[in-house]
Amino acid sequence: MTEPGHQTTNERSYRKPLLIGAIALAIVAAMVLGAGALAGLVGGNPALNIEPGLAVSVEIPAGSSARQIAAAMEEAGVVRAAELRSVISDQGVASQLQAGRYDLETLMTPEDVVRRLLTGPDAGTGSSVIVYEGQDVRAIIAGLSDQTGIPAAEFEQALESGAVTSPLMPASLPDAVDALTRWEGLLFPARYEIPEGATAAVILTMMADEMVKRSVDVDWSRLGELGVNRYEALIVASLIQREAGIHSDRPLIASVIYNRLEQDIPLQIDASVIYALGENPGRVLAEHLEIDSPWNTYRVKGLPPTPIGTVQMESLRAAADPARTDYLFYVLVSDDGTHGFSRTYAEHQEKIAKAKADGVLP
Repeated sequence: MTEPGHQTTNERSYRKPLLIGAIALAIVAAMVLGAGALAGLVGGNPALNIEPGLAVSVEIPAGSSARQIAAAMEEAGVVRAAELRSVISDQGVASQLQAGRYDLETLMTPEDVVRRLLTGPDAGTGSSVIVYEGQDVRAIIAGLSDQTGIPAAEFEQALESGAVTSPLMPASLPDAVDALTRWEGLLFPARYEIPEGATAAVILTMMADEMVKRSVDVDWSRLGELGVNRYEALIVASLIQREAGIHSDRPLIASVIYNRLEQDIPLQIDASVIYALGENPGRVLAEHLEIDSPWNTYRVKGLPPTPIGTVQMESLRAAADPARTDYLFYVLVSDDGTHGFSRTYAEHQEKIAKAKADGVLP
């Protein structure tokens, strides 16, 4: 995010998003409790009057929010919901909790429960597939084909033929957007339990429907103020998803994007260049910035024509409700993914110099 001829937006070797499992939409908890545990639950709070260490099985099918997962864990006597939510929030891992069946114990520590939810379930309820945050549609198709054995061509055909639909897709898109690319950002990243015999169209419909359901949970009230519609906010969210290294940076990166849009300044986002290239070169160089593509935000002002990948809820919420700042630049300043934000180009250059001196940037 600099002037042409200088360092690129983040001055970093671009890193692929972490392969993290995701959460799903509604929750059903199946508890296997002893008589003593049940007696404790009758009294109300499962963290009181319940014997610790009793075996309990909690089923989290694809789709649960962190709040729903915490409620199910409390109902099963595993941990207080409020304590579990607090640890999830402190660690910033709400989007990384995985669905499935967990064999746990009553009165576990919230830290141990979060660790288990991040590691993944003990057993699934059948075959499952995972779509990861930040993946573009072609990577999604390749992953689904690998996980299901269904040929990639069948997934492509399902998306291109109209067999899968989404009300989130605009009625018209630029000519540069082909029938497959128009699906960017419209398949929600999560772990999905797949019914036996499910076709490519059935699997993709589950993902498209999940994205619609998740979008309902976002507060869109600031869109008029921001000057974008929901689809454009989804594009912003996809840029945030690929650029942010830590959760707290998301609203700040969103503010930079909107500030640049308002001032008619090219976004100059490396992630969009990588999408335009069709592959990750490891580090975005000056030569890469010359690619002729509507997704190259160094050459084309405004937003790219489509999202550049799937988004988790934190990125979508940041796009809908950015921080209120006058920042115009950001650069990676720590190995943990933290960015430094600047109002002026001079400040930005100072942060770049310090990041280089600290060995964060090459």
